[in-house]
Amino acid sequence: MTVQTDLRPEPSVVTERRPWGSFERFTLNEPSTVKLIHVEPGQRLSLQRHRDRDELWVALDPGAVFEVAGRRIEPEVGERVLIRAGDTHRLSSSGPAVRVMEIAFGHFDEDDIERLEDSYGRA
Repeated sequence: MTVQTDLRPEPSVVTERRPWGSFERFTLNEPSTVKLIHVEPGQRLSLQRHRDRDELWVALDPGAVFEVAGRRIEPEVGERVLIRAGDTHRLSSSGPAVRVMEIAFGHFDEDDIERLEDSYGRA
């Protein structure tokens, strides 16, 4: 399931079958940044937003919790959630350590994080 918070077209994810199985292509010849985020048991990232990029989160482990634009989502493994530039969002673990693949579309700069709430006292 992919959750979309506005009407702009979603970046297309293409699945191709091969004799050995299949692959999913998330980007093709476009600017993007891919990160694997590890969240320790019971921890959470800041509630934040970005001005210049969309993000696609893919849950890799059970126990991830996504907060996107005021909605709490407990994704299944493999579930994708699209976060548009300007949407508030936070990633956390409901208990176990979790991993989430993040694909950012647009200009990527860690300094563009606007933290609205942070458990670790960062601005």
